[in-house]
Amino acid sequence: MAGLAASGSNPDVDLLYDINGLAKDAPHWLDRTVEFVGEYGLLLAMVLLVIWCWWTVRRRPASAEEAASSVAALVWVPLAAGLAVLVNVPIRGFVERPRPFLDHQGLEVLVSGKTDYSFVSDHATITMAMGVALFVANRRFGLVGIGLGLLGGFCRVYMGVHYPTDVVGGFALGTAVALLLSPVASMLLTPVLKAVDGSGWAGWVVRGRSARVGGADAVVPGARVEASVEERDLAA
Repeated sequence: MAGLAASGSNPDVDLLYDINGLAKDAPHWLDRTVEFVGEYGLLLAMVLLVIWCWWTVRRRPASAEEAASSVAALVWVPLAAGLAVLVNVPIRGFVERPRPFLDHQGLEVLVSGKTDYSFVSDHATITMAMGVALFVANRRFGLVGIGLGLLGGFCRVYMGVHYPTDVVGGFALGTAVALLLSPVASMLLTPVLKAVDGSGWAGWVVRGRSARVGGADAVVPGARVEASVEERDLAA
């Protein structure tokens, strides 16, 4: 398997040269920007996107069950990414595909020191797992997350550290883990988050004060007044 895509006459390698060739003609500042974005920036952006989504969800009026389910779906986002990377470990060891710059000359490699195997791309796996899991939790934020994942995959090929099929494989692996295990994660995490919501010291993680006031399980305004009227009628 080590010789996978070793020939420069296949579409995978041709596309690698086409995308990476953009780096040769680009200004230095653009290459450095893509290098930072592809290596660190998109992962940071994905984390901030998840935090933003959580902050929005916890402030939305909802019952205890709904709030716990929503936050549980967000907790699954980083867990899905971590699990997908663990699944990738034996895949990389089995395929043993060298980095493209080791088998092909003339590539513009923006990040040096990559000595591990190329297939499947960890970055593509992580970002797409997070994007798809976030889509399950919230479609609006999830679409942005998936877009970030696609951009990240392009950056990895542009940087000369991955073949296009490394990225596609990462997208497939991240999507499969995020989608297939999402129901199990929801089943396990929702009761935990519901218990957290009921605790006095950590309930803010699941629901903010405004969400509790407007939630379906909150006291309905006017209910106590109506009860007092009935009591007065009985007393009369």
